[in-house]
Amino acid sequence: MPHSYGAAPVEDAQPLHAPVRFGVFELDPESGELRKQGLKVKLQEQPFQILQILLEHPGKVVTREELQQRIWPADTFVDFDQGLYNATKRLREALGDSADTPRYIETLSRRGYRFIAPLNGSAPEPRKPVPAAAASDSIAVLPFLNLSADPENEFFADGITEEIINALARIEQLHVVARSSAFSFKGKHLDLRIIGEQLNVRTVLEGSVRRSGNHLRITAQLVSVADGYHLWSERYDREMKDVFDIQDEIARSIVDRLKVSLEGDRLEPLVKAGTKNLEAYQLCLKGRALLNKRGSAIPRGLECLQRAVTLDGEYALAWVGLADAYTMIGYYGFARPEASMPKGKDAARRAIVLGPSLAEAHNAMACACVLYERDLAQAERELLLALELNPRYIQARCWYAFFYLGCAVGRWDEGVTHATLAVESDPLSGYANAVLGATYLGAGRCAGAVTASERAVELDSDSFLARYILHGALHGSGRFEEAVAVAEKALTMSGRHAWAMAALAATLADWGKPADAEAVYSELMARARRYYVQPTELAIAAAAAGMQDEAIRQARKAFEVCDPSRNQFSMTKDTSWPFTVRLYADPRFREILRAAGFE
Repeated sequence: MPHSYGAAPVEDAQPLHAPVRFGVFELDPESGELRKQGLKVKLQEQPFQILQILLEHPGKVVTREELQQRIWPADTFVDFDQGLYNATKRLREALGDSADTPRYIETLSRRGYRFIAPLNGSAPEPRKPVPAAAASDSIAVLPFLNLSADPENEFFADGITEEIINALARIEQLHVVARSSAFSFKGKHLDLRIIGEQLNVRTVLEGSVRRSGNHLRITAQLVSVADGYHLWSERYDREMKDVFDIQDEIARSIVDRLKVSLEGDRLEPLVKAGTKNLEAYQLCLKGRALLNKRGSAIPRGLECLQRAVTLDGEYALAWVGLADAYTMIGYYGFARPEASMPKGKDAARRAIVLGPSLAEAHNAMACACVLYERDLAQAERELLLALELNPRYIQARCWYAFFYLGCAVGRWDEGVTHATLAVESDPLSGYANAVLGATYLGAGRCAGAVTASERAVELDSDSFLARYILHGALHGSGRFEEAVAVAEKALTMSGRHAWAMAALAATLADWGKPADAEAVYSELMARARRYYVQPTELAIAAAAAGMQDEAIRQARKAFEVCDPSRNQFSMTKDTSWPFTVRLYADPRFREILRAAGFE
């Protein structure tokens, strides 16, 4: 229910009928909610009312008397002064504001209060991507060039770039383009004005890394995209042991040049060295780079991260990477779930102990909880904590949208809202757009699914995930011929991954080509006699081939072994996820779902 309160309206009031956005916050007068980066902020009624009244008069003084009339009318027997003080204090705490140095609410002694932050207008539905901060305080950190003789050092240059992005992204007043959007320009020699226009930023940081033995040369320059003017530049000739200091110096130079104020201790490093072991640091960077490539690179990434934690068992980020690696191996079916998923959770638990403030660690724990054990309560806690620690963390936003809100609890429309937020924050990310497409598909909104997944393929033509989701969106739209063409491409680029094979069988069956569907199923079963194949995919393919008893047997097995891919079974409460629709026609399958708590 929306908040309501008595007394006459304040003079010149502009009643709020639609959500209003300011900074990272959004006030919704209809639902009576305050949200931060899409997440509900706990706020009592009177503080909410004060904020709503102030937002009705942006930039104008609202007197104490006016607030008393609106919120504490004459027939209310309370200590008004104490009530106003307590409510305003709680409101500032919710906004992270300060009475001494206000960003949102200014106190005028003995007079009243004034809302001083700029408004971003009514929040559109659906949301349209907008910059998160003023253009003058916006920056894109482009991938640093690898000038080393060894091309293998590419991961090192990328890692330095990511460290600087992460450091700057922690500064709330600075709008920093997310990693995927910035890296979409890697290898492209475009005019900085074009890059600035596409990313909607005023400044760009570019640089290079040259490594020779223990010697390191890093150059960096901050450029105004409007005129190409170099606002700052520096060259660092140091040893490898100084790599963290160099990254911190670059980040601080940018902050100083853009005149962005830092909260807290200015002497605290912006770039925090997670380890003193340089070999462990490099192995962690290389392992993460391999994980990002997906496919056959994942086991090699796992090996690097195992070596990293062996060299430094206190390196929290390496444990995060190890947790992600084990989870990915189980999720994509490269290993049996019991051989990988518990190890992923153990690694995530270790990462949280070592780095409780790392959003990445809590996201890794959430992944293990939702995919394997299906501990939804802990998964939600971990994802919300990850987003509280780092509201700009795209991975957590995507997992919260699709796997928790969608697959786990069936709140697909809310999932679409959060997936849209992820795309707003990282518009050139193929992954974020693919997740948005998958969430649209789960919600039964096939047109949106096609648009988002086509955009994902456009942004990342090498992404198997993007093509897999596009295949599903086209199938769900009844565009079977196009869906099969996309599926064939996904099969080729993934080495005939079981996901793509099962999905193709389902599409062929629905297209009226049962013999072709049976051929795909036979191929998948032949593989399963030699290697592990996820029973979820075998169930989907068997149903497509008309082998209903076998499909039910494999579906039951998927729950027995806690196959991470079984989350697909929670997505078709009607007909929204096309690959599993045939299973739902069998009452035995629905009984399996009920027994597992999926219905």
